[in-house]
Amino acid sequence: MEGLEIPARPSLDRSDSNLSDPLLPVSRQRLQRKSVKTSSVLETDESAPLLDQKSRRSRIRLHPSTFCRPYQYGTRNGSFRNSKYNRSDSCSSDFTSNTIKKISAHDLKSFMGEGEHAWYDQFTSTDWVHDSIADSQRVQKLKFRKDIIGRLKTLFDGCEGWILSALVGFAIAIIAYIIDIAEPLIFDWKEGYCSNSVFATQKNCCLEDGICDKWKPWSELVRLPYIGKKSVEFTAFVFSMTILSTVACLLTLMTKTTASSSYQKSSLDEYPEAPKIYYPAAGSGVPEVRVILSGFVFHGFLGVRTLVIKSLALILSISSGLSIGKEGPFVHIGTCVGNIACRLFSKYNMNDGKLREVLSAAAAAGVAVAFGAPISGVLFSLEEVAYFFPAKTLFRTFFCSITAALTLKFLNPYGTNKIVLFQVRYTSDWQFFEIAAFILIGILGGAVGAVFIKASRAWARNFRPLVKKWPLLEVILVALATGIFSFWNPLTRLSVAKLLYNLVSPCYPGQTHGLGICPQEIEAIQPVIYVLAFAFFIKGLLTIITFGIKVPAGIYVPSMVVGGLGGRIIGHIVQILVLRYPTSSILRNCAQHSSGVSCITPGVYALIAAGSTMCGVTRLSVTLAVILFEITGSLDYVLPCSLAILVAKWTADAIEPQSVYDLITELNSYPLLDNKHKPILVADLETIVPPARKERVVDISNSPLVEAGDLETKFALYEKAGEFDGAIPIIKDQTLVGLLAAPDLKFALDNLEDKVIRNVL
Repeated sequence: MEGLEIPARPSLDRSDSNLSDPLLPVSRQRLQRKSVKTSSVLETDESAPLLDQKSRRSRIRLHPSTFCRPYQYGTRNGSFRNSKYNRSDSCSSDFTSNTIKKISAHDLKSFMGEGEHAWYDQFTSTDWVHDSIADSQRVQKLKFRKDIIGRLKTLFDGCEGWILSALVGFAIAIIAYIIDIAEPLIFDWKEGYCSNSVFATQKNCCLEDGICDKWKPWSELVRLPYIGKKSVEFTAFVFSMTILSTVACLLTLMTKTTASSSYQKSSLDEYPEAPKIYYPAAGSGVPEVRVILSGFVFHGFLGVRTLVIKSLALILSISSGLSIGKEGPFVHIGTCVGNIACRLFSKYNMNDGKLREVLSAAAAAGVAVAFGAPISGVLFSLEEVAYFFPAKTLFRTFFCSITAALTLKFLNPYGTNKIVLFQVRYTSDWQFFEIAAFILIGILGGAVGAVFIKASRAWARNFRPLVKKWPLLEVILVALATGIFSFWNPLTRLSVAKLLYNLVSPCYPGQTHGLGICPQEIEAIQPVIYVLAFAFFIKGLLTIITFGIKVPAGIYVPSMVVGGLGGRIIGHIVQILVLRYPTSSILRNCAQHSSGVSCITPGVYALIAAGSTMCGVTRLSVTLAVILFEITGSLDYVLPCSLAILVAKWTADAIEPQSVYDLITELNSYPLLDNKHKPILVADLETIVPPARKERVVDISNSPLVEAGDLETKFALYEKAGEFDGAIPIIKDQTLVGLLAAPDLKFALDNLEDKVIRNVL
């Protein structure tokens, strides 16, 4: 039989004016493929690939009886790409031969053209090697042209990354500004309204301190007989929290995606895999972003539809007053912006490896606008989410984070020239004897974070299966519980951002604090501790049951609030010790300083405990220390914060090895190769690898030609086993000489017109 090389896929790179446009194949799927069913809220169909392409890999299955098969995969109608790169649905009997004739000899040199985007199926992995080779070929092709146009193209190619980073930073800052403006306004509507302007927050309505007549609580507007003002305010508080949470959940449920694996298993499979269901807009999205950046493919997780719905639902969920934060979802939103912006440049859009460099920068920009910490954003991307982080990406990521932070600073969402609400400044230095308290805070913070992970795992495995089919019911129950238990404590009624700001803020002599957490005498400290302890208990329980519900929700600030409440308690206890034992040799200097009350700053203890607890939950170390430094803007507290974080991480790892990201990855069975832990070798390779089976390998010892029918049979075995993104070993004389990727083999087999008379090399 005559051997035939596998045809190169037609390149869709329009930048090459010397190559004629190839005849685009009709998009068809194998008969075994299952479509991805997605709810619809906008015209954009998120069943399209996660990293959407201008053109998809051709999926033609040639059958002896007929050439055309019904089109089984939904097109992306109304999307950005199909409006420009729409394909015809016509069929031609000699389509494959015409396509092969139009492929230039230059494209036949490699299995995939250098300008072509590899199509990755649902729940498969990115081919990093192919993407690297394709980018190298693209750069080589640009440098080959020595004329003025070629030099301009090369110059623009080098600037694309910087232009894209700036656009991503601008867009993320604008979205963060909208969320920061809308969220506090809707939150304040739960308790009342401003008589001068309905669209004014309580802070803007009452600019001066003291009694404000302009702000009207709902008890003054709604007056019912036999019902007191407190009852009206309580009802309005719980009702509004439930309504906002319900609407946020309904928006999130619109992103429900039901998908099987990339290919349907063989009918001989006795236990077919259950369809996977996920909600792209739910949760923080950080674990999923981490999995995506490691090379895994989620269809529709970073699309326009997810971005719009998650942004709207995040405003409502944060405004409801649930024990959730917006900082984690900002990472997901930023990554969505980065993915969408890459569609403007084929250099990144057509190469998944290059695209993930932009996604890493976008995730860093999300942290930058969330905490007002651009340096921490870069470290977060490097330490936690980025799986492949080349040196050139570091500076570009820093540029993207700085652009986002500067833009948000210019927009000034809070009217205080601060990027985030809980930025504080400390003027007094810490005392040497406080190191013992800081170490204790680190131990307790790490323990609380580890216990939170254990409790969340137990809640997810024991209770959540009972309401798994009714996620809206779970959100309503959590909202009712949060409203009922939070209303009666002045601390828990606040939003998590406002509460954290009040906890970490310093107290000054003679200062009157609206929440009463700045006592000026020793007799007033003990009642404050009781209020803080009650809030600590309530916030801790509410954070556990809220974690994992189907609304956009982050865990960063809620965990910091829980730790801040505990740290504030420890700070006030140290105040009592200083005032009761003023003659002690250790405490003498502090006791002589302003009666000992202002010498100890409980806000510092709250900040350090907040960072320690967040470390116990997320296991961030360097990033978290820099975040606390950028929040305080003081070098004086870098050392105690870093010390407490180190102790917290050691303690948390000893109690619970998994972080919150690892927990979510485990509960959802995400395939993540953790590069932070070195595997333990328990045996030699020859003892754990089974002997090679002829039906699972390609043996070219006798001939370099292999019949297409044999390859089809071998691929069917891999398909049946669910190894859709695996590779078939190629051996010669009992020596491994190569690997044949299953997706590439599938592509080649789909493009053979007659497997009976043709062979594949």
